[in-house]
Amino acid sequence: MGKLTDIELRKWIKAGAPVVKSDGGGLYFTMSAKQALERAGSWIVRYRFDGKGRELTLGRYPEISLAVARGLTMEARAKIQQGTDVARAKQQTRIARAAAKSFRELADDYMDKTFPRLSESTIKQRRRYIEGTIAARLGGIPAREVTTADVVALLDSVGARSANVAEMVYTAVSEIFKHGVARHVVTANPCSAISVSAICGKPAPRRLRLKLTEAELRAILPALPSIGTENALAVKLLLVTCTRIGELTRAEWKDVNLDRAEWFIPDENSKSGKGFTIPLPPCAVEWMKQLQAVACGARYVLPARQQRRKRGGEERHFEQRTMNAMLHKLCDGLKDKTRRFTPHDLRSTARSHLAALGVPVLIAERCLNHALGGLVAVYDQHDYLTERRAALELWADFLLACEAGREWVAPWGQGRADPRACRMN
Repeated sequence: MGKLTDIELRKWIKAGAPVVKSDGGGLYFTMSAKQALERAGSWIVRYRFDGKGRELTLGRYPEISLAVARGLTMEARAKIQQGTDVARAKQQTRIARAAAKSFRELADDYMDKTFPRLSESTIKQRRRYIEGTIAARLGGIPAREVTTADVVALLDSVGARSANVAEMVYTAVSEIFKHGVARHVVTANPCSAISVSAICGKPAPRRLRLKLTEAELRAILPALPSIGTENALAVKLLLVTCTRIGELTRAEWKDVNLDRAEWFIPDENSKSGKGFTIPLPPCAVEWMKQLQAVACGARYVLPARQQRRKRGGEERHFEQRTMNAMLHKLCDGLKDKTRRFTPHDLRSTARSHLAALGVPVLIAERCLNHALGGLVAVYDQHDYLTERRAALELWADFLLACEAGREWVAPWGQGRADPRACRMN
C-alpha cells in the first residue's frame, strides 16, 4: 500500500467522474456514477480465499480516511492469513443483526419501503392495523421468533370481534413477513399455512351496492336542501361526476378549472394512483361556483366546518363521516321513499344509469375511472375525454329532470343514447 494520496482522492471527488484506483496490498478506492453525484467513494479490499476471488467493503470515503482504510486493510489481511474469510464474516454479522430485529422494527421497515407504492386509502387502513392491533400483540417479539401460533392467537382475538377485520389484519401481517423474507430478516412466513376462515369462520357477506331507482332520485334530489347547501351540492357533484367521496373531500381549488369545465384528480388523491381529469357538465360548473362562493378563499373545495377548519395551523378538508351522517338524516326524513344509501352507492347508481341511458361500457367504466384491464389497458391509451363529457352531460340532463320533477325524454327519444354523443374512436 501507499500508491494513493489524499490530494488525489480530493481531486477525483471534485471531478465527479467514476474511477477505480489501487493503493496496493489489495486496497482499492472506487467511485461509481451514483457516488460521483454524491461526492463520495468506497474502500474495497480484494483478496483470494480457498482459491476464489473475494471482496470486502470497508466503508465510504471521506467518512473513512485513507489512513484508516489502510489500517483496516492490514487487520483484514491478518485475519485472512489466520483462516478467516472476512467478507463472509461481515455478511454473517449483518445477518445476525437483522435476525435480532423485533417485529415492530420489521413492520416499520416494511412501511418505509412499501407504503410509497400504495394508495392513500390502503396506507391509512393498513397503518392503523399495524400500529394498533398488530404491534400491541407482536411488536416486541423478535421477528424470527414469531410463530404460526402467535399469528393464530392474534387472528382469533381479532376475529372474535370481526372476521372482516381479521382478514385485513392477516393481510397486513403476511405482507410484513413477505417483506422480511425478501430482506433476509426472517427465513419463512408464518402466515403461509394459515386460513383465516378456518380460525374465524367466513366473514359476513359484503353489503351489495345500491342502484337508486329513478323514483328514489326524484324523491332525494328535491329534498337535498334539507341537509344544508354545501352538503346538497356535494351529493349532486358526487352523482354527476361519478367520483369517490374521498376524491371530492380532498379536492383543491387549484385542481379545478371552471373556464375549461374540468376537475383534475391528482395521483395522490386517486385510488388508482394515477391522475385523472373529469369533464364537468354545465350544471356541475355552476355547483362548483356556488361552493367557491361559500368557501371564502379556502384551499379545499369542501373545507371543514369553520370551527374545525384548521388543526395545528394546517387547513383541513370536509370529513367523509360527516357526509354519511347527513345522508342518514336525509333518508330518515324521506322514510319509505328511499332506501338508506352511502356516498359510494352514488357511484353504483351513476354507473347503472349510464348503462340504462345507452352509454357504451368502455365509456361508462372510464367515467368512473375504473381500470380497463387486459389488453385494452395495455394498448388503449386514449383518455376518451370528449366521449366522457358527452356521457356525463347526458347523465346530468337526466338528474336535472329528476330534481325538477320533469319527465325525462332523451333528445333522440326512446330513452336511448345517441351513439354520436358517446362515439368511440
